[in-house]
Amino acid sequence: MAKIELINVCKSFPARKPGLAAWRAGDHSGRRRAFAIHNLNLTVPQSKTMVLLGPSGCGKTTLLCLIAGLIPLDAGMIRYDGVDMRDTPPGQRRIGMLFQNYALYPHMTAKTNILSYFVFHKKTPALSAEAQAKYQRTSELLGVDITYLQDRLPTTLSGGEKQRVALGRCITRDPALFLLDEPFSNLDQKLREKYRANLKSLLNQFNITTVYVTHDQHEALILADYIAIMDIGTIDQVGTYEDIYDRPKNIFIAEFLNPNSDTPPINLLDGARVAPGLAEMRVGVRPEDIEVMRESSAGSIRGTVKDRLRLPVQRLTILTVRVGESEIVARVPISETWALNDAVWLRLQRYHLFDKTGLRVNTVGAGHI
Repeated sequence: MAKIELINVCKSFPARKPGLAAWRAGDHSGRRRAFAIHNLNLTVPQSKTMVLLGPSGCGKTTLLCLIAGLIPLDAGMIRYDGVDMRDTPPGQRRIGMLFQNYALYPHMTAKTNILSYFVFHKKTPALSAEAQAKYQRTSELLGVDITYLQDRLPTTLSGGEKQRVALGRCITRDPALFLLDEPFSNLDQKLREKYRANLKSLLNQFNITTVYVTHDQHEALILADYIAIMDIGTIDQVGTYEDIYDRPKNIFIAEFLNPNSDTPPINLLDGARVAPGLAEMRVGVRPEDIEVMRESSAGSIRGTVKDRLRLPVQRLTILTVRVGESEIVARVPISETWALNDAVWLRLQRYHLFDKTGLRVNTVGAGHI
């Protein structure tokens, strides 16, 4: 177990054409882009799981490789338990690293892959006994059927089996730090749900400091003790999922975190529509923080129902309300009946105020901090 500290970390890369992630994100320009991490600071507490969450191309995997020592720093420092790792090679950092493609040795059986840490050390009776003991314990923890998997090559394994073997390889190294780079992205939804739960149980049992990379917010919510939200080359905010959702540092984070995929994460409107004194502000209100009423009340905003979507399973109706040139989405109980073009009044029960730069300057409403 180790406390990990990134102190004023800097790393620059030359301009290059955007890859597949940029294309999928809608960037079809083909323009060459430089990428840099500048004066980045992050602390991963001992025995906790820190999830690096952010859009594709923001630098999550790069940061993981910097922590592992696979990419050298330009400046700054990475410390494990207060010890500078600059001159410590990756193989001596007691890291268990699980890649997106698992990176199993194709010529080795499942058992040999799991024990690869011992394969590359000089064999002794003591080392062989330790390897066997760790293999047995790892197999029991992961549910790996030895007789079923141990003699099979990676090319004959399913995605879930490869994932278990790769995770088993991490565990048998007796790591001080787990580094996991989207290990479930190649699995189907049912397997992802299963192995997320298994991994959470393992992390709780081992209490190993973990840095986990993902762009999946549901995955982050399940696995994380703390979340670091990344933008391009920077970390914008660190905290628990609940803290970040309730108190976003800026508009980027407010729009990024969204536990409810059936609605936008936040509605943004001119502050003047909420109160005369807010003309210089932008108001952000979550769909669940809007009360829809049939009559006007103090401070309410008039609008017209433009669209509605009933979600019987969730016992909700999603209303889209036209307010001037803007549209506001609200989540209301399914028992309330609304027709298209109904006049309604909206009461913002809780909302955030953002300045011209996009920074949150205040939160107004019940339970705000």
